[in-house]
Amino acid sequence: MSGREGGKKKPLKSAKKATKEMDDEEMAFKQKQKEDQKALDALKTKAAGKGPLTGGGIKKSGKK
Repeated sequence: MSGREGGKKKPLKSAKKATKEMDDEEMAFKQKQKEDQKALDALKTKAAGKGPLTGGGIKKSGKK
């Protein structure tokens, strides 16, 4: 047993990915996704302020 074998193995370095140029369609798609996500987050925060959706109807008890 040599000293290098013990412990966590280091991963091999991978080559850097080439930066991909985005065309107008991809930029528009990314922008639309960001806007949709913002709208969804706004709806989540608005819904979090309210109580549960159930509870407006007739409540049944176990007794007869």
